[in-house]
Amino acid sequence: MTPKTETPAPAMPASAAPGKSPSASPKTVSPVTMSIDIGGSGLKAMLLDPSGKPVSERQRVVTPAVPTPDAVLAGLEELRKLLPKFDRVSVGFPGVIKRGTTWTAANLNPGWVGFPLAAELEKRWKKPARVCNDAAVQGYGAIKGVGVELALTLGTGLGSSLFTDGRLCPGLELGHHPWRKKGMCYEDYLGRRGLDKFGKKIWNKYLQSAIAQTSATFNWDHLYLGGGNTKKIDFELPKNVSIVSNESGLLGGVALWRDQG
Repeated sequence: MTPKTETPAPAMPASAAPGKSPSASPKTVSPVTMSIDIGGSGLKAMLLDPSGKPVSERQRVVTPAVPTPDAVLAGLEELRKLLPKFDRVSVGFPGVIKRGTTWTAANLNPGWVGFPLAAELEKRWKKPARVCNDAAVQGYGAIKGVGVELALTLGTGLGSSLFTDGRLCPGLELGHHPWRKKGMCYEDYLGRRGLDKFGKKIWNKYLQSAIAQTSATFNWDHLYLGGGNTKKIDFELPKNVSIVSNESGLLGGVALWRDQG
C-alpha cells in the first residue's frame, strides 16, 4: 500500500516564480512572521499570523547552483519582494545553528560555516530574525506536543529533530551518525545520494530499517516523515508514523518566537 502524500510544488527558476502573494489583510493580528525554509533544492517562504496560520500563499525559488551565502541571500531577497508585509523573520536552515550563526552546512556550501545569518537578515531587512535547524522547524510544524516525537526530513540530506512533550532537544544530527557499514552514516543511505546510489527499492528497505532502529534508540511515540523524497515511499507505514506536508517546514516558524507571543 502506497501512503498518500501531498504532491510538492514543482521547482522553478526565480524568473518563473509566482506573482506577488496577497499581503496579510488589515484585520490580521500582528506580529506577522515571514517564515523561510532554506533547502538544497528550493528556497520557500510564507507569511504566518501569531497562531501559525498562513496569511499568504507559499512562494518558492530554486536554490542557487552554487549556494554560497551571497547567492542564497539574493534568492531570499526575491522571496521578500513577493511577501512584502511582515514584522519578523524565522528561518529553517539545513545545519547546526548556535545563537543565529550557521555552524555547519554539509549540503550547501563551506562559506556558511560560521556565518551570522540572523544578524545579516536583521541588517538587510531591518526586522528581528531568528534561525533554527530546518528539521526542527518542520518538527515544530508537525508535532502534537505529547510524549517523545521524532521528525525526519528526507531530502537532499537527512534532517532530524527530537521533541519531548513539545520541547526541542537541540543539536541532534542523526543524519551524520554512523550506521550500518564503517565510514557510512544515515544520510549516506537515506539522503538523495543514497536514493541515487541504491535505487528506490533498496532505499525503501533502508528506510524501514531506520524506522525500526530509531524506534529502538529513542523510543519515540510518534515519527513524522517530511521532505520531497517522502513521495518515494512505497510501503505501508506503522500507525504511529505519518507523512507531513512540505509546508510544515514553514508552519513551524512561529514557534521560534513563543517567548514573545
